[in-house]
Amino acid sequence: MPSSSNRKYTPDRVLVIVAHPDDIEFGSAGTIARWVRDGAQARYVLCTSGQVGIKDPAVTPQEAARIREAEQTAAARVAGVEDVVYLGYLDGMLENTMALRKQLVREIRRFRPEVLICQDPTALFVGDSYINHPDHRAAGGAALDAVFPAAGMPALFQELEEEGLEAHETRKVYVSTWQNANTYVDITDTIEIKIEALKQHKSQMGDWDPTERIKGWASERAQGFEFAYAETFKVISLKSDEDWARCRGYVLPGHCKEPETEAEALTSASR
Repeated sequence: MPSSSNRKYTPDRVLVIVAHPDDIEFGSAGTIARWVRDGAQARYVLCTSGQVGIKDPAVTPQEAARIREAEQTAAARVAGVEDVVYLGYLDGMLENTMALRKQLVREIRRFRPEVLICQDPTALFVGDSYINHPDHRAAGGAALDAVFPAAGMPALFQELEEEGLEAHETRKVYVSTWQNANTYVDITDTIEIKIEALKQHKSQMGDWDPTERIKGWASERAQGFEFAYAETFKVISLKSDEDWARCRGYVLPGHCKEPETEAEALTSASR
């Protein structure tokens, strides 16, 4: 039986890694908006800029990138996120390479998230009418390979220390997925924000109003729970509550502190 997320849980810092502009809005924007509303700090990392996502031969890939980056930045602001990083890989040609892994390790060590959200690299077929985009799978695989174990290994990519970036162990990974989910996040209060954020992608929406479709999907995912709309994730807890409360992701000596009492540890972990 799947479990709903802890309604009181809000991470301090959330790093979201995806392939394209609009991937976040389709997948996890309701959850992010909820967490930001409740005090979280969030950053988006886009591996590509959707350079081939506008099916108009008059629009060059360079112009498409400018359009789609502007749309993604506007969508992020709707959700309360001001910090968006574009890595610039070419849309449609993304691969899970060591170079991409290093860039993502850099972003993880720079932002030091409590939670990382990424796409599901194992999702290939969606029913009998859709094949998951190879860029989605590449971005998801690269994000997972970067967050564990690479970002937390001080001896790997040591040159990043010259940038002042220490190894970091993320507490939880939220893999955005419609299959094998174990966590259902209540987005009833932020479903309208999710939809408004998605509408910022005008080059992709055209005349289509996504409201009915998005609410339909979110309603299906909330079935069996006491809330109306949900986003679904496979959540992997990489650090125990006690370890996170003690070290907050730091690996090197000198950063960790022992809580004075068990109650203090549990209080810190629940923040």
